[in-house]
Amino acid sequence: MAESNDTPEPISAFVGIDWADAKHDIYLHPADGSTASHEVIDAKPEALHDWILKMREHFSAAGKIYVCLEQSKGALIHQLMQYDFFVLYPINPKTLARFREAFRPSGAKDDRSDADLLCELVRLHTHRLRPWKPDDEQTRKLNAFCQNRRQAVGSAVRLLQQVREQLKLYYPLALELELNTVLACDFLQRWPTLEELRQAKPQTIRKFFYAHNFRRGDKIEQFVQKLQKQTPVTSDRAIIEPAAMQVRLLAAQLRVILNSIPEFDQTIAEIFHSHPDAAIFESFPGAGPQLAPRLLTAFGTDRDRLESAEQMSVISGVAPIKIASGKSFATHKRWACPKFIRQSFHEFAGCSIKFCAWAKAFYQAQRDKNKGHHTAVRALAFKWMRILFACWKNRKPYDDVLYTGALKKRGSAFASP
Repeated sequence: MAESNDTPEPISAFVGIDWADAKHDIYLHPADGSTASHEVIDAKPEALHDWILKMREHFSAAGKIYVCLEQSKGALIHQLMQYDFFVLYPINPKTLARFREAFRPSGAKDDRSDADLLCELVRLHTHRLRPWKPDDEQTRKLNAFCQNRRQAVGSAVRLLQQVREQLKLYYPLALELELNTVLACDFLQRWPTLEELRQAKPQTIRKFFYAHNFRRGDKIEQFVQKLQKQTPVTSDRAIIEPAAMQVRLLAAQLRVILNSIPEFDQTIAEIFHSHPDAAIFESFPGAGPQLAPRLLTAFGTDRDRLESAEQMSVISGVAPIKIASGKSFATHKRWACPKFIRQSFHEFAGCSIKFCAWAKAFYQAQRDKNKGHHTAVRALAFKWMRILFACWKNRKPYDDVLYTGALKKRGSAFASP
């Protein structure tokens, strides 16, 4: 392995983490020579978060915490890399296996001893290991904005669902509005019940729509006419009043989020277009202004971090897990992975179907094999991964004409006619 040229820095502790689906075995060796310890935590984000807070409280003030873990455990790496007091040393699983064999020729292993060996690797052989190099500030900032935007969109979707459920109880006319708009939020805050809306003059309602830059006069008149014919779903005040208050509360929250999303979009666009790798990722068909920045941050700026597209497929969760036992064989979705990154590749692959002829042909071929939509999209994402990796590694934008030509030379059925 390549030796690190980083300037030595204070070290407070060495940690080895053996990752598993149900639990994490953690071996901690304080740098001051005090007693080492072993603990087991649940493989849940909240359990890991509590452990991280404990590490920060007890060790971060004295120096960095060196953490050794298997390279293939992408979900864990991406959770830990957010904290600057950790220095991560992801190692190839083969390295751990051979290190284990050096002391245990029988091949015996367990999670606790593997955590101990990982800790020993980083404690005694740090100079031979390559740390996980954080991305530059611009890339990390772009990643944070992209994730926050995605969370905002998710929150808006959840609020919309709650608003719809409440309106169905007492105010179905309001469902005629496009609820994911500031106009609808203001409408529900001003007229949260059918009774209050009926007290408004038709001209007042028209002015409201015009004030929100809604100029479809025919739609406005249809709405006004429906209002005149609308009969209340219920007159039970025990249903109407609590639901109306809830709708006003939800509409107020939704309005804030809807106003924030364009701000996210503008900030993300400014950071992305000033990034040196922007041209690479905006060249992919279907990436667009939201997904191109997310693809960029998924790969990062350290070209030495990933050795192959397959490695990225595993870390991101795009590659399926294969299980073989006797004559039986099965594949299934990889659950333990950084969900946002997997989501980015999956959504990009889905969008590419509309803009890329060979991607559409590949997707249709998967569907013709009776694969479900999401299974077919994951297969396409796996295929895209090799292309994305090659373009990123070589710093070259994607050329659809060039790639399609290569498909034709190979006689691929996915080449466009």
